[in-house]
Amino acid sequence: MADNSTAIKTKNHESYLDYKGKHSGLLGWILSTDHKRIAILYLVVISAWFLIGVVIGFLIRLELLTPGGTIVGAQTYNAFFTVHGIIMLFLFVIPGIPAIFGNFFLPIMIGAKDVAFPRLNLLTWYLYVIGGAFVIIAIFLPGGAPDSGWTFYIPYSIRTSTNMIITLSATFILGFSSILTGLNFIVTIHRMRAPGMGWFKMPLFPWALYATGWIQVIVTPIIGITLLLVIVERVFGVGLFDPSLGGDPILYQHLFWIYSHPAVYIMAVPAMGVITEIITVYSHRTIFGYKAIAYSSLAIALLGSLVWGHHMFSSGMSDTANFVFSLLTFLVAIPSAIKVFNWTATLYKGSIELEPPMLYALAFIFLFTIGGLTGIMQGTLSLDIHLTDTTFIVGHFHYIIFGTAGFGLFGGLYHWFPKMFGRTYNKKLAKVGFWILFTGFNILYFPMFVMGWLGMPRRSYDYLPEYQSYQVISTVGSWILILGLILIVYSFIKALRSGERTTEKNYCGGETLEWKVETPPIHENFYEIPIVTGGPYEYKQNELEPEGVN
Repeated sequence: MADNSTAIKTKNHESYLDYKGKHSGLLGWILSTDHKRIAILYLVVISAWFLIGVVIGFLIRLELLTPGGTIVGAQTYNAFFTVHGIIMLFLFVIPGIPAIFGNFFLPIMIGAKDVAFPRLNLLTWYLYVIGGAFVIIAIFLPGGAPDSGWTFYIPYSIRTSTNMIITLSATFILGFSSILTGLNFIVTIHRMRAPGMGWFKMPLFPWALYATGWIQVIVTPIIGITLLLVIVERVFGVGLFDPSLGGDPILYQHLFWIYSHPAVYIMAVPAMGVITEIITVYSHRTIFGYKAIAYSSLAIALLGSLVWGHHMFSSGMSDTANFVFSLLTFLVAIPSAIKVFNWTATLYKGSIELEPPMLYALAFIFLFTIGGLTGIMQGTLSLDIHLTDTTFIVGHFHYIIFGTAGFGLFGGLYHWFPKMFGRTYNKKLAKVGFWILFTGFNILYFPMFVMGWLGMPRRSYDYLPEYQSYQVISTVGSWILILGLILIVYSFIKALRSGERTTEKNYCGGETLEWKVETPPIHENFYEIPIVTGGPYEYKQNELEPEGVN
């Protein structure tokens, strides 16, 4: 019995990469309930979808290089920007950081062995894969890829002959994956924090996931029900949204944006949590305004759920509604600004190391500030009427979404990559990839602000000759951005295949619990449950002690 117990203990303390459970090989991964393996499964599939989305975006920019038809016709172009939006939003940005870093590091950072519902966690990955498969099916089945835009606006999404029902079903399934992930994280944070870890001894990345989880649980069912109603209307001809059947298309817009604006914060708030962790580690300073940052995450979740109407200022709402939504739009900027000011205050007089993660964090602050300020401009009623449905919106959207979630994800990968895989990456290559990506990003998207201000409509297959110089600059920027992405992807693949192995626990001087565990972590994270005796960013306060030790 003693020998068996020793064998079991040794087995449980193997690296999660080498752990042998009931199954081995591929089955050992796709049937595993280990939160770290599920995070890696998400990383693999999300990365694949991201690369597909980038290729489609590249084709969109090639088409817009010259007026008129360049490489495809109008119908194919409509399908391109629709599928690009669906992939990048529902299959990359929304699940990205919570599914990868949330799954991998949330239990470790709060001192737990796993999430509250490990089997449910695995189910979310299968739902994600099934939803993604439905998107592929919709593209290749007779009828063709959806062409309504990722917003599925009525009446077009009711009347188009493309494969809308399958696409709507895909989004419905992906919504279930998001809801269950958020629910799992909320329960994990409430119930599984280590002894001594009160709410204000919890790191700020879990705080960001907690706020995001509530958004996922509360607002995602709204979009799920709405898309289900669109399917019902297409199949049975019920007059819910189609005006020709007595429906109300403005009602659809309200229901869609009640979810889709808070969804922006499902994308952004987790990235803010990642950036907070990076800034405190690579400036070697205790985070400035801990409680302000924690509360601002909750404030963003609350206020962000009340401002959906600013997407509809040109739809014919009452002046009172327009005024209220405009005011709320300005208010929601306050908690975001609190984060930016606290980040910069943390950096002030810090011992800053410009490692690759820190470069992404600094770029995040810059890009998010541009995206935020251009968003406030759209909260101004007179400006919004002028800018609605122009490329100004496209530029703002990408600065907010890719500039936050995208750069946050890359920064997080470089920050935690050695901890996750036990291998180091080439820092010079990572920095070169960063600078090329950052340069290409701004060359690609900043001209869209100028074009939009001058009146260039978005989602337009053709355009007037006076816009071509801006379109050419933007398209060249896309080539530079893609070169940066190629170098970044190559740096990770090279690190996985031939990067130097490392078992150093705390290779960057961090103070939260993930820097106290093995590299890569063992199967159940900790040899003994930790007791937390200090705050998450206080030096020498979070020594791991066996449970029951004073």
